[in-house]
Amino acid sequence: MRKTSRKPTYDAAVACLELAAADPKLGKLMERCGPFTMRLASAQSPFEALVESVVYQQLHGKAAATIHRRLLEGFGSNHPTPEQLLEAPNEQLRAAGLSANKALALRDLAAKTLDGTVPTLARIRRMSDQAIIDHLTQVRGIGRWTVEMMLIFRLGRPDVLPVSDYGVRKGFALTFMGVKAQQKITPDLLPKPDEMHRRGQRWEPWRSIASWYMWRACDLAAAAPPAPATKPTSPAKRKSETASNGK
Repeated sequence: MRKTSRKPTYDAAVACLELAAADPKLGKLMERCGPFTMRLASAQSPFEALVESVVYQQLHGKAAATIHRRLLEGFGSNHPTPEQLLEAPNEQLRAAGLSANKALALRDLAAKTLDGTVPTLARIRRMSDQAIIDHLTQVRGIGRWTVEMMLIFRLGRPDVLPVSDYGVRKGFALTFMGVKAQQKITPDLLPKPDEMHRRGQRWEPWRSIASWYMWRACDLAAAAPPAPATKPTSPAKRKSETASNGK
């Protein structure tokens, strides 16, 4: 299946101007990172998007893509319907490379799609962000973060702040908390959710765009040159400097 992408429907240029005005420190990061270039993944149904999300959880991208491809090949390279997924034998799902827990999650997703817990694409487009989160987190293996990624990258919702995402937290620490690019990021250096929510109030209604720039802050840090190694000062030089500073 060939994936296509598209631009978000919101006005990214207006969003960036308003964000920079509301938060000058964020504006400086945006200048360093350049234009907002995020693209939305192809308009899959919520069921199809969540099948892919479950497959990709906790796996390297290439390994997950292989399992996802094998899963589709088991249904003739077409995306299975919820009914087909429920009827598929466990051996077929496991042969694609799915763990037992992921196979159970996909079956629960299929069942909850059929009973209406997982909305259709037409219906989900009319729902609020929180209503979508409330509905989809009822599915086994689907947490808030998974739904937030779907809101940002599939549905193109402009005002989502995923405060549990490591990249967004790291980008926040680099941009607003004085953490240096060369520092090893330990949990105590990362912001707490309430700290992110407080600053995020400045970013409404464009918190998805601000989050995208937090990820870009991580990219900038990864590309930064390493800190220059400092030579240890000899005891004689330290003694001389101490005497000089005492004058």
